[in-house]
Amino acid sequence: MGGVTDIVSIVVSLALVMFSATLHEVAHGYAAYKLGDPTARMAGRLTLNPKAHLDPVGSIVLPLMMAIAGGPIFAFAKPVPYNPNNLRHPVRDEVLVALAGPACNILQALAGTAIVRVLWFYVYPAVGASLALTYAGYIFSSYVYINLVLAFFNLIPLPPLDGSAIISPLLHGQARIKYYEIQHYAMPVLLIAMYVLPMVLPVDPVGAYLDATAGRLYDVMMGL
Repeated sequence: MGGVTDIVSIVVSLALVMFSATLHEVAHGYAAYKLGDPTARMAGRLTLNPKAHLDPVGSIVLPLMMAIAGGPIFAFAKPVPYNPNNLRHPVRDEVLVALAGPACNILQALAGTAIVRVLWFYVYPAVGASLALTYAGYIFSSYVYINLVLAFFNLIPLPPLDGSAIISPLLHGQARIKYYEIQHYAMPVLLIAMYVLPMVLPVDPVGAYLDATAGRLYDVMMGL
């Protein structure tokens, strides 16, 4: 029975990640569109169809591995194409476009929290915690946690994550040049921090960061 429950939990988590990542990418494209760049709309990326946004590795394989390992589930989707030259205020608007994705995840987490609290404080006392309602509470609380993890994971300042697009326009001169040089090694550094260090040493910087941000905020939002 436990094996079946684990499989259901993984499938639910993967579905929630796909849905949340899709909205994340649509938020990037919509922000760019409202700020003057129609590239995402012309590329068909202002759609809720997951096929337009999901990356096989970043949106499926990576979160599936995380779910099986029992750790925090994070993911990334295909970056939304946009041309910063079309933005009305390129330096400011690049940051706003980058922030739109994590902001969308935070809004999803807030919506999920509202639903969970309605279930806890109004529905359960009124009709009882049936099996269906218990599963609903589990799904929406997972939805909250997954979106918080996606928001804070994407704020890490390493490409292809949104944090790099937030920091880059704010740097000037030599600082910006140095940052671009570091970006060439960003993905190996991220992979080492995520997988190698926890396996070789008792050090998990990404996990610790997510516990201190997404995990702590989740406890506050759930009233734990």
